[in-house]
Amino acid sequence: MTPELRQLRYFLVVAEELSFTRAAARLRIAQQSLSQQIAAVERALGARLFDRDTRGTRLTRVGALFVPEAQAVVTRADEAVAAIAKAIRGESGTVRLAFLTTAANHLLPAVVRAAREHLPDVELTTEEITIAPLVDGIRTGRFDVGFARTPRVDGLATRTVVTEPICAVLPVGHPLADRTELVLADLADENWVLTSPDSWEPWHRVYAENFRAAGFTPNVVQRAAGVQGLLGLVAAGVGVTHLALSSRDLRRSGVVFVPMAGQTTDTEMVWLPDNTDPAVRRLLDVVTELAATTDLTATG
Repeated sequence: MTPELRQLRYFLVVAEELSFTRAAARLRIAQQSLSQQIAAVERALGARLFDRDTRGTRLTRVGALFVPEAQAVVTRADEAVAAIAKAIRGESGTVRLAFLTTAANHLLPAVVRAAREHLPDVELTTEEITIAPLVDGIRTGRFDVGFARTPRVDGLATRTVVTEPICAVLPVGHPLADRTELVLADLADENWVLTSPDSWEPWHRVYAENFRAAGFTPNVVQRAAGVQGLLGLVAAGVGVTHLALSSRDLRRSGVVFVPMAGQTTDTEMVWLPDNTDPAVRRLLDVVTELAATTDLTATG
């Protein structure tokens, strides 16, 4: 029979106090009960652990050998309980993050810094990715939390972390580049560069609605795979486009960002509603607090 963890704790207290009377008082149990528990340990081991006589209580040779072994078991049990408690509180574990490529520049450093400060024992993995595989990765469990711009798709839980202006992106020297604000109709006669409609249908559906509301269909002269390509085409004078204000951090020369009146876009955290991983929930709360106290479009 193997001694119980509780009995090992009793043994260690007696070994420390070298007095059944003091040990019983410290453990807040009856001395007779403590003696019975130590006797049970001795029966399980087949050896005496203490010698007791008129001179007091002393560890036997076997008892002295057993002290570090019992302490190792008790310590490991305490560590296991503490580790589980941390996991339940969301203070340990792994959270897999996916950042929309255009949002990673200003969000990824801020999010990782906050997580390391508040959740130092939570391991983070990060990946920059485009919108379609980001959403698919959340749905399939490849990622726990994604940072994506609206509109996306139904079926995911969301929490807004950044709201920022949408800007017209014009080449340097464009006649409208010195304006403080534009409306979409101001760009009706321009050549446009956009991403492919199948890059993310929800975005392009909103684009089409906005163009219709402004009274024109854009003359799209070239398509690009992503924001970096769009910025390069605008800088080359191929056409104009519209992007979130924070995208200007991706190119500092050759283009001008002019806010568009009344147009904004949100960057959201997205996750599966049934993801109850405590570390994921803690990370969501940490980022929510960060967003409430920090201008995330100005970080990096």
